[in-house]
Amino acid sequence: MSDDRSGPPRQLPLDLGHGTGYSRDELVVSGTNAEAAALVDRWPGWPSHVVVLAGPPGSGKTHLAQIWQTHADAVAIDPDRIGEHIAGLGATPALIDDIDRGPIDEQGLFHLINTVRGAGSTLLLTARRFPSAWRVVLPDLISRLKAAATVEIHEPDDLLLAGVITKLFADRQVEVEQHVVQYLVRRIERSLATAMRVVERLDRAALERKTPITRALAAETVSAMDEGQGEFDI
Repeated sequence: MSDDRSGPPRQLPLDLGHGTGYSRDELVVSGTNAEAAALVDRWPGWPSHVVVLAGPPGSGKTHLAQIWQTHADAVAIDPDRIGEHIAGLGATPALIDDIDRGPIDEQGLFHLINTVRGAGSTLLLTARRFPSAWRVVLPDLISRLKAAATVEIHEPDDLLLAGVITKLFADRQVEVEQHVVQYLVRRIERSLATAMRVVERLDRAALERKTPITRALAAETVSAMDEGQGEFDI
């Protein structure tokens, strides 16, 4: 197992926040995100000018949004600063990630949607919940959101979680037996972000002990994380 970390880090297909680069080749697709991935790939042939990707934290929304942003050459808009982008947007596609992370600028979003529709462009919104749960009160915005195409991304299934864990280890040039991967799939929280944390922790532990990643080490690591001993900065 190599400990050569001198090269640039590989980008990972996870919901880890803004500013992270993602590529289409790194997206693991399964039944839980296949519909969303197909919609992103189908652009600009979308069923609506506005599309909402809704799913729980760690489900891969940001990865899909970043893939689409690159493909569409879209501008990313801070949900707290929508009004600053409307005048100069023109026909450029737009992305707002985590639109429902706080109070929604209803007037700003309403005018942005109108601008996008008027220019024949597209707007992608990612959110934890469906628009009907955003507590929007502006009637015109409610109407616009009802016309949006909404695609749900579910928590990772076994196939997706196993694929991501395997890829995360491969990106680190670490060989792990499939029975260890399957053990992790059964034990960890069903979140891509959790998969990132457990792979990071296991890699560190194996390097420190100069041992392969075994099922016993995986069990010890997951148990420590379950007990709150696995927190670290990433």
